[in-house]
Amino acid sequence: MKNPFKRNGHAPTRRADGAHTADAGRLHSPAVQSQPFSPDTLSKAPRIRGAVAVESVCPYCAVGCGQLVYVKGGKIVDIEGNYESPINEGTLCPKGANTFQLTVNPHRITKVLYRAPYSDHWEERPLDWAMGRIAERVRETRDRDFVEQKDGKAINNVPTIMSLGGATMDNEENYLIKKLFNGGLGVVAIENQARI
Repeated sequence: MKNPFKRNGHAPTRRADGAHTADAGRLHSPAVQSQPFSPDTLSKAPRIRGAVAVESVCPYCAVGCGQLVYVKGGKIVDIEGNYESPINEGTLCPKGANTFQLTVNPHRITKVLYRAPYSDHWEERPLDWAMGRIAERVRETRDRDFVEQKDGKAINNVPTIMSLGGATMDNEENYLIKKLFNGGLGVVAIENQARI
């Protein structure tokens, strides 16, 4: 059954490309125009007016609630629940409702920070350095701890590395992770947030 929820009592319109747009036509109706509003009041508008709504999925738990990410001028201006989603029907939990704050938070770390062993401070490092360092550590750990046989039986695994995937990863990503970590590296401990 289609959810009857409509934003502010009005159903958003959908553009030809599938994106939603805020319905601004009702603000120019004769009834509204005849009211004695100040110029300041007339110039005010919701921040999503003129924004394009992009359908997305909440990045947190495994439920997979639908979200509408409103973008204007290449920047995210708001995120809310997608009322057309059969999973959450426009509702979001407290974490999902605060996704916008996570996205645009000025305190969000956007650079690689590294703290050397026994150091008392963090250092900025290039992303290429961090990726290379992770690859080195994985290789070093696998070479050191790889177990080919136990009690005369071939087991070919690494008991000291694990993988924890996120709930928003799709089937193809999970398949590749399983093939790489389990089949390629011998990692046994492969888990996904969706099952925790």
